[in-house]
Parts: sequence; C-alpha cells; structure tokens
Amino acid sequence: MSKLFLIFNHEFTDDQIADARASLGVGSILKLPDELQNIWANIPPDMPSIKDWLSPLIEWLYSEADLGDYFLIQGDFGACYIMATWALSHEFIPIYSTTERVAEESMLDDGSVLNTHRFKHAIFRRYGN
Repeated sequence: MSKLFLIFNHEFTDDQIADARASLGVGSILKLPDELQNIWANIPPDMPSIKDWLSPLIEWLYSEADLGDYFLIQGDFGACYIMATWALSHEFIPIYSTTERVAEESMLDDGSVLNTHRFKHAIFRRYGN
C-alpha cells in the first residue's frame, strides 16, 4: 500500500484521513519529524533561494518514500512549487487538498465587521492536473 507524507502546517482532519484512505488507497499517513516540520513551517521570507533550506526535507523524503507514494504539499508557494516539481521528477505523487469555503460577515455593535471563514475538505487533487 502507498504511503501519504504530510508536508503542510495544519492538522490532518478526520475527513481528510477518510478521503485519503478511500480515494488514494493509502495505508500509512506520516507526519514529518519535528525538526523537518520546523523547517517547513519557518521558511525565511527574506531568503532569495530556499532550495538549500529545503534540502534536509528532500533528503529525508527520498530515503523514506517509495515510488508511487503521495506527498500532500501545502504552504509557502515557492516551497510547494519546488517540492511538487521534485516529487514529479522522482515518480512520487504530489497532491493538495481542495476546500469548500464558507464566509460569514457580521456587523458588530461597535460598528466593526467580523469576518469568519470556515473551510471544509472537498477532494485531493494532483499537482499538474
């Protein structure tokens, strides 16, 4: 069975777990080790190139993943591009989670506006499709 590696900064929801097992057929769902999660969550905004920053993550994935495994990649746009491109070139399957968004706006007593956004997982989509 394929594995799903979580390369993102959020909690993986019960809906996402169920969908990953049903639609992707994954057996294992793996979080990044803490030190690699820290790298992914703290990409420096002032660094002109982040390839070296991401190299420990790429090295770990290359050692742990098998051909045909899935990588859920979401976060910094440039980092997602680098990781998805790398995954595709090494016969891994980069995906992202699509969501339905519901926005609610309320006028408060003090005249300010409160915007609330609720996101719910819809499907997983492959990068490049």
